[in-house]
Amino acid sequence: MYMTRRKPALYLREDSRSSLFLGFLPRKCSIFNLFLTCLILGFLSMLWLQLSCSGGDVNKGGTQDEASSQKSCPQIPRTVNEDPSWGPHRLALLVPFRERFEELMSFVPHMHQYLIQKKILHHIFIINQVDHYRFNRASLINVGFLESGNETDYIAMHDVDLLPLNLDLDYGFPEQGPFHVASPELHPLYHYKTYVGGILLLTKQHYEMCNGMSNRFWGWGREDDEFYRRIKGAGLKLFRPTGISTGYKTFHHIHDPAWRKRDQKRIATQKQEQFKVDREGGLHSVKYRVESRSEVTISGAPCTVLNVLLECDLGNTPWCVFN
Repeated sequence: MYMTRRKPALYLREDSRSSLFLGFLPRKCSIFNLFLTCLILGFLSMLWLQLSCSGGDVNKGGTQDEASSQKSCPQIPRTVNEDPSWGPHRLALLVPFRERFEELMSFVPHMHQYLIQKKILHHIFIINQVDHYRFNRASLINVGFLESGNETDYIAMHDVDLLPLNLDLDYGFPEQGPFHVASPELHPLYHYKTYVGGILLLTKQHYEMCNGMSNRFWGWGREDDEFYRRIKGAGLKLFRPTGISTGYKTFHHIHDPAWRKRDQKRIATQKQEQFKVDREGGLHSVKYRVESRSEVTISGAPCTVLNVLLECDLGNTPWCVFN
């Protein structure tokens, strides 16, 4: 009993003699305390750097000598290397999207660098469907068009898994009519004459003339075939690339069908309507809500991500959900 009473006393005396390390840190401190201390020191050093440097403006208080004696603040590198002299037009790259993040990580940096090389002013919009309905590519493009703002005057309906490789492809303003970049002669998979999917450029005026795309196509496919009929119905002429010698190697198709299956399910009523022209719905009948809008950068390439909740009229298109 005597010894058990003296051990704590001895421990306290030893602890009182060596409780501080470097004047302020406990010698027997936990990893959490050490991490917290480092975090505080890092914050204080950043605050000191901010207060002790200037932004290089000598006309906002103080004399020239006072400003020159201060340290210059480090400059944040620019990620957008555009030049207004490239032209009066700006492209809105509309990318309908859901869950294919590995493809997005490749797509955004590739397209940003590709369009910079071609001197195309552009803004990349990722329209991300976050509701629980089946994927609706056409409705997402309608949403992207409505949300792209007035700073852009033409659009590219662009698949996330199709990367252009040939710099001779034209991404310029399609003044004469819709321009199908991923033409049947060049697309690695789809070669029928009426195909207008993959990558299609239109002025915003021409897209309005078509009343956008039909909102009735839930699941994968057929919406671009219906849009081909809309183009013809609006009296517009379709243009395609000429003089491209790279053939089916013009694009890199990064979709892996074994890894990500396409939603190709068709119920009976959907099969009956998939080849019809939707003469009522379109651009201004799409129902949606933007849950959030974020400006992000992927490997130095900027883009806007719109998280979108689509709405579905189950009485009109019951195939928007799986039975």
